[in-house]
Amino acid sequence: MKSSPKNKADLILTNGYVYTVSPANLTAEALVVNGSRIEFIGRIDEAEAWIGSQTRVIDLQGKMVLPGFIDSHCHITSGVCEIYEPILHGIHNIEGYQQAVLNFVSANLKLPGIQAGGWGNADFEPHGPRKELLDAVVPGIPVVLFSEDYHNAWVNSKALEVAGITSNTPDPASGIIERDADGNPSGTLRESAVELAKKAVPSYTVSQLQEGLTYFQKKAHSLGITTVYNPLLSMKDLTDLRALRDWEQSGKMRLRVPSAVEVEPGDSIGVVEELIEMRNREQGAYFKILAVKMFMDGVLEGGTAYLEEPYLHLSGSKGILNWEPQKFNQMCVALDRAGFQIHVHSIGDAATRITLDGFAEARRQNGKRDSRHSITHLQLVHAGDINRFAELGAVAVTQPYWFVMDANYDQALNYIGQERAARQYPMKSFFEKGVIVTSASDYNVTLNPNPLVAIEIGVTRTVPGDDRTFAAPDFKSIFIPRERVSVEQMITSFTINGAYAAFLESDIGSLEVGRKADFIILDQNIFKVEPSKIHHARVLLTFFDGQEVYRHSSFID
Repeated sequence: MKSSPKNKADLILTNGYVYTVSPANLTAEALVVNGSRIEFIGRIDEAEAWIGSQTRVIDLQGKMVLPGFIDSHCHITSGVCEIYEPILHGIHNIEGYQQAVLNFVSANLKLPGIQAGGWGNADFEPHGPRKELLDAVVPGIPVVLFSEDYHNAWVNSKALEVAGITSNTPDPASGIIERDADGNPSGTLRESAVELAKKAVPSYTVSQLQEGLTYFQKKAHSLGITTVYNPLLSMKDLTDLRALRDWEQSGKMRLRVPSAVEVEPGDSIGVVEELIEMRNREQGAYFKILAVKMFMDGVLEGGTAYLEEPYLHLSGSKGILNWEPQKFNQMCVALDRAGFQIHVHSIGDAATRITLDGFAEARRQNGKRDSRHSITHLQLVHAGDINRFAELGAVAVTQPYWFVMDANYDQALNYIGQERAARQYPMKSFFEKGVIVTSASDYNVTLNPNPLVAIEIGVTRTVPGDDRTFAAPDFKSIFIPRERVSVEQMITSFTINGAYAAFLESDIGSLEVGRKADFIILDQNIFKVEPSKIHHARVLLTFFDGQEVYRHSSFID
């Protein structure tokens, strides 16, 4: 694209492979930045006209440039866990979990309680881990350990005591207190029952959360992430919201953070007016309230995802449906009428069908609009419902990091059988039907939210390299080969589709003149390497709003 410069540039990238993700001009050699925006994309000789005495010129020597990655479902405030909690991810054995907790207590004396996350559901029997396993190492203070999906909690006896959970405590609505043969709480809590135990350990302060936000931002920039869709702010506890707002106002926020606020099944339709007020108040340059989050069901590993057909191990149970369908439809209509995007957690095939019914009812009553309602996780989806995504313009928010033959696959075989286990986590099927597909880590469910790892897994559906943290029973088997997608599709899911899902595609997600200068430089062209080597690629530079926010130690210009 030829143009005459009016001003000399602040920055020029030259001699590179610039993949713009824009069909009008898919690849280029050079990129020109003035201020926070892109001023030119094209040939090297044309870009040279923007060079002035103050222009920074980076000779890429053939390196790859991409738009900044967008993580479309990322719990950004969970960065605090990597500072103030023992790390349980990737351990996958009882003794290892016990030792991690014991080591943390030994290094942090006088703690009033411990919380952490990351134990694997597949590491325990169907009824979950028992309190005695934690009592053996930390009996004196409450310990609340969340599973890797954060839908279950493993607690010790002290946590049950402080939380007031006894044999007389009934299961809360949409929750399960696992019990021993005598009816006493055994140490595992599921879904809404997890909330009962949270009061046994101290909540994080705004200051601690901001420390975690700063930690996560540094990590995100090193991975090439410049935007995260934050899916879970509470209306009842505004600590996370205050932390994000104050962090942006401090000038330290260098990520775009469109966010969703949770609405719960017990909320009345009148809550929509409160949500409108919150949305109007929270419209910062980077942090803003965009959407409403709802949980339709739980997780397969806990037997709480809501299925069309029963689990094989739960005596006819189909799981837990959090929302009564009529109430959900009414809430969808009211939210859609108020202009909110609706973002729904759905794991089971029945839960996704009911969610799509709600989207359809909103369209029927309010008329068709550019709503971009989305469903995330999508572990089991009927083929006919994939068609409905396309018909309703719904966005499929996937987590490719999970598309491998790990221990959870063996558990799924026992819980739902071969036929259903063999159609988990579709991705290519969505692309083939013209559905907008985005990719996400669900950090801190995925503790390493590296998009390059996810791109490789989306293409290969195998564990990257020799990474044994997946506890893969069949290490190099391909997980449902027919759902493999292309490198181009994976990049699209992490860039322009993520921007579209957050109503930001006019500013970010592609490298085009006038767009924000959010982009990254990789040390190799991931189109040209073997797919199984993509995870070896490194981010060398990350730019946000035209400013360098990350530089790998190996890069010199």
